[in-house]
Amino acid sequence: MSLALETTELGKRYGSTWALRDCSLAIPQGQVAALVGPNGAGKTTLLHLATGILGPTRGRVEVFGWSPHEQPLMVLARVGFVAQDHPLYRGFTVAEMLRVGRKLNPRWDEQIARGRLDRLGIGLEQRVGKLSGGQQAQVALVLALAKRPELLVLDEPVASLDPLARREFLQALMDAVAEDGLSVLLSSHILADLERVCDYLVILSASRVQLAGDIDGIVTNHRLLTGPRESADRVAAGQTIVQQRDSDRQSTLLVAGAEPVSDPAWLVENTSLEEIVLGYLGRPASDPGPAKRRLEVAS
Repeated sequence: MSLALETTELGKRYGSTWALRDCSLAIPQGQVAALVGPNGAGKTTLLHLATGILGPTRGRVEVFGWSPHEQPLMVLARVGFVAQDHPLYRGFTVAEMLRVGRKLNPRWDEQIARGRLDRLGIGLEQRVGKLSGGQQAQVALVLALAKRPELLVLDEPVASLDPLARREFLQALMDAVAEDGLSVLLSSHILADLERVCDYLVILSASRVQLAGDIDGIVTNHRLLTGPRESADRVAAGQTIVQQRDSDRQSTLLVAGAEPVSDPAWLVENTSLEEIVLGYLGRPASDPGPAKRRLEVAS
């Protein structure tokens, strides 16, 4: 299996604080991977390490088998990056932004850039600062795609967009994936968007990878158990518990794996991707949970 991104015990420390630590994951080529986690979990740090903006304190990160920090000439031309704030020169026209792209990127494809802008109805003579937030996001995406990357890294690119602009951005992204066979790593808080466009999931929390794998496999591998609280400890003893919620009389367990439950008082249900993500993110930061036992779902 060829990998777009691989990290091994990757860590980044600022002074005495670890922004990311013990991060080991492998994202296959051709996947559209979602990166999910609360603010401060290390998502942006991971993306900056993957694009060579930062160098690791510990461990290793490789993109297509090369280190972005140590071997940038082998990596950076193959990676496109769109940051959350869509950094563009607001005083430039769109045509001038394309000229910047041509000068900086040896694999630049002007036909891709102009064709996408034409389909979006964004004129080359328009000033970037006069465009809407959604249009600026689209221009940033066009610039990233026109360098013909093999891996596209997106750091919450739709966070500030309204629902229509978000949908248009994601549609443009999926069109590019279908046309060019890109690998994508997309960070976002909007689970509904991720479920619609992604096929691989990485959950980061407390600066560590909590779960990584194919989304269909993850959903299949998790279940929701509901039953009497007095028997919860006995039922939980045979399960890999992600999260447990208790009321006076009832317990609800989000579990990973397929251990059978023989007690007829307990209801076993399939669960949603949103429930799974929230379950992992809702655990206390001090609880390593299944991640400590390297719970990973094979793609």
